[in-house]
Amino acid sequence: MRRRGLLQWGLRAAGLGLWPGLAAAAPSRWLDRDGRPGALALQAIELLADAASHGLVADDYGVAGLQAALRRAAAAPEAADCPAQALAPALDAAMKRFLADLHAGRVDPAQLQLRFTPARREPFDAAGLLQAALASGRLADAVNAAAPALPQYQALRDALAVYRKLADHPAWQQALPPLPGDPGSSRRPARLSPGQDYAGASLLAWRLALLGDLPSAAWPRGDSLRYAGVLVDALRAFQQRHGLDSDGVIGTATLAALQVPPAARARQIELALERLRWTPLLQAPRMIVINIPEFVLRAYEVVDGRIELRQQMKVIVGKALDTRTPLFDEDLRFIEFSPYWNVPPSIARSETVPRLRRDPGYFDREGFEFVAADGSVLTGLSDARLDAVIAGRLRIRQRPGPRNALGDIKFVFPNREHIFLHHTPATALFERQRRDFSHGCIRVEQPVALAGFVLRDQPGWGEPRIREAMGQGRSTTLRLDAPLPVLIAYGTTLVKGGRIHFLDDIYGQDRVLDAALRQPRPALPAAD
Repeated sequence: MRRRGLLQWGLRAAGLGLWPGLAAAAPSRWLDRDGRPGALALQAIELLADAASHGLVADDYGVAGLQAALRRAAAAPEAADCPAQALAPALDAAMKRFLADLHAGRVDPAQLQLRFTPARREPFDAAGLLQAALASGRLADAVNAAAPALPQYQALRDALAVYRKLADHPAWQQALPPLPGDPGSSRRPARLSPGQDYAGASLLAWRLALLGDLPSAAWPRGDSLRYAGVLVDALRAFQQRHGLDSDGVIGTATLAALQVPPAARARQIELALERLRWTPLLQAPRMIVINIPEFVLRAYEVVDGRIELRQQMKVIVGKALDTRTPLFDEDLRFIEFSPYWNVPPSIARSETVPRLRRDPGYFDREGFEFVAADGSVLTGLSDARLDAVIAGRLRIRQRPGPRNALGDIKFVFPNREHIFLHHTPATALFERQRRDFSHGCIRVEQPVALAGFVLRDQPGWGEPRIREAMGQGRSTTLRLDAPLPVLIAYGTTLVKGGRIHFLDDIYGQDRVLDAALRQPRPALPAAD
């Protein structure tokens, strides 16, 4: 089986975190010679109680019951109900569930209809990892080994701690006042521009200082009403971190982001941590990852266990309303230079044919032609041929050229959704802050740079030859010597440049994951 990238590296058994065929850790490891809970039992409960720092829930591991059982066992190890003997298997089950959750996530992505496939690797041995940690006396080593070995994961944990501390802060106990202007007037929309007075300026400064966008030393103390100077600079930093136009103007979208309470942002970080537990980003030596809510593609390679970024560029993804780009992973296998665009039947029926009936000249201007089932090409436009397209007997394609919707290069990773990466003649759309404009396929801002990364190890394919192939006007297909994994992922929270960034949940995936994480789990064995 080929390496296809992701997830579910060892399936948890029966929802209890117990691993078939693997022995439980020896109870004597948890207990002292006198039968009382030992130091390892205390370590385990401390680690389980800290599950929240990973975005997990301590109740999933029965922490409260374990703590109570530990106290009883410490006080009366020889009591009739043998609390100490019951504590040991309960600690086994709780720790194995915790380690499994850290390694592969609490939710199976398949439940969310995400088409990720298991990576080719040995099943995760939670019991073996636990036994080794018990033997060494360092349970924290098992936790560190199970959690994703990614700097991003620890950076998100640090950010989670910050936002949790702000959850009940008085700066968010009252809402920011309405913006100046008449929200009901199209001529004077509600907005706050630099230099204006604003009744909420002091509260705004307080929030921005707590969030780290406004240096504390620059915080304009007192009851100033002026929105100006360092306060505008801080607001621009806030906008940049929240995927907004960083123009310093507070409009409806910026005000809404400012009103989001820290507890909601903390939950958003928890969802990001869960997604990272699904994604083995260190498994392939080179990889292309597209983050849908960020509208960004990153190409990287793994060097000595570290991710090194090689390319980063803007992308355009599927419309959130009706043509969302699906989330999955596949291997990039071909590059098409000067490609034809085979108009998908759904687009042909709903858009292209109606446009051609209204404007027949559109056919020649765009370089369209008809293709029959036997591959023969028909270049003349007629109502009968348009009817044949609607009936499925003909299809429409666009010839290579400057107006081709795919631009001059197409990156193909075969998949059942017919999604691929490509360039586009409509480059102005890359300047938009929000870039969900496509029918599902992903348009890339810098195709030459991406092709250079993909073909780096393919002899004879330097930049001059790539540009020549892209500009030849004749469609050719190049098979890659080695497939390259492509992951279409979804993350609304990430740390960049040491700062936490939040993005809009444009496809509603955060809501779906949040609901899945709130589903109850089967109870673990009782500790008494």
